Amino acid sequence: MQHASTAPVPRPRPRWWTELPLLALVYGAYSAGRLVARGDVSTAIDHGLSILSLEKTLHINLEHPLNRLLTAHPSIGIPSDFAYASLHYLVTPAVLIWLFRRRQEVYRRARTWLMTSTLLGLIGFTLLPTCPPRLLEARYGFVDTMAQYSSYGWWGTEASAPRGMGGMTNQYAAMPSLHVGWALWCGILLWRHSRNPYVRAAGVAYPLITTFVVMGTANHYLLDAVAGAAVMGVGALLARPVTRLADRVRDRVADRFPRIAPEAKSPIVSAGCKTSAGERIPGQRTTSADSTDAAASADADASAGRAPRPGPGARAGAAGDDAPAAAR
Repeated sequence: MQHASTAPVPRPRPRWWTELPLLALVYGAYSAGRLVARGDVSTAIDHGLSILSLEKTLHINLEHPLNRLLTAHPSIGIPSDFAYASLHYLVTPAVLIWLFRRRQEVYRRARTWLMTSTLLGLIGFTLLPTCPPRLLEARYGFVDTMAQYSSYGWWGTEASAPRGMGGMTNQYAAMPSLHVGWALWCGILLWRHSRNPYVRAAGVAYPLITTFVVMGTANHYLLDAVAGAAVMGVGALLARPVTRLADRVRDRVADRFPRIAPEAKSPIVSAGCKTSAGERIPGQRTTSADSTDAAASADADASAGRAPRPGPGARAGAAGDDAPAAAR
């Protein structure tokens, strides 16, 4: 028997009942890690002042004019606070769901990119705890707009957490800005994979608006935003190797525990097996190949002067003619 060449088995498509726990696990680890990596307050303040001093030296301290704009104009400041407190919780999952439903071919790589970058950001919070501008002393010229407009939203005076839950956040996790990083991730994917021009335009505007908001509300420095974009760039470069590593781990687990590994089903009913020419399964009916053999045998009998031998069908027909009518 001839066997067809073995084709590579494609990876199974992601399923929501496996993706949701995975994302929840990574986000839970990220949130818990932020709480653990609080760092020393005096060290965080020193880091914040160092960043501010460097920006002033480079004349890129855009936080001051933007913060004054939001402080003086509630019509800009209040929507900015709402955007800071909510959009990254809404837009990022929405883009993930859209990719899962409409762009399965890029979903897995995009999800790995997001998770890898988030874990890199957690490393940054641990190694470089940074005091945001709003927590510096008033003499440095910043106003906490979240506290100024707290009566308009659900947040309190402690970051963007709901009132009474400020102790569950790490207010010194400013470097890098994952608000900007996640917004950049959303924007790139919307621009590259959406066919709607309005959605693509939103993909361009969303990271820019987020950068404006995080600086205007005095939650991040400009260099925090730059670091957030850099973290996403590194995460994009690591997405392919991390995906390959995850595939190797999955294959090893499947080899060690074959019972729990999903079996790949062949799309071909015969599983790639073919019968040789002239080969028949026992009990198989006569085919055109048998008719050809019978014709060749009759020609040989005629050339030898012998009477042609009846085929299987002829013998069956003769027996049927001699049988009683009731049997027929």
